[in-house]
Amino acid sequence: MKDLLTLSEVSTFLKVPKSTIYKLARERRLPGHKVGKHWRFVREEIESWVQNAGGEEPVGAISQNGGRDRFSLN
Repeated sequence: MKDLLTLSEVSTFLKVPKSTIYKLARERRLPGHKVGKHWRFVREEIESWVQNAGGEEPVGAISQNGGRDRFSLN
């Protein structure tokens, strides 16, 4: 079974506010899965997302126009 993280755990791990995690997940710029009203994140996907922050595009990031976007922690 994959290690799942809560929104609070991802917020602590990335050292950013929960509101930023909500926004990035909702915009599909951060890999996450909604379970009912709650967000859950696969640790390996978050770690991969962080490693790719300075280089290639994140897996599954889709912009409003359907293209792939680079992401930013800002």
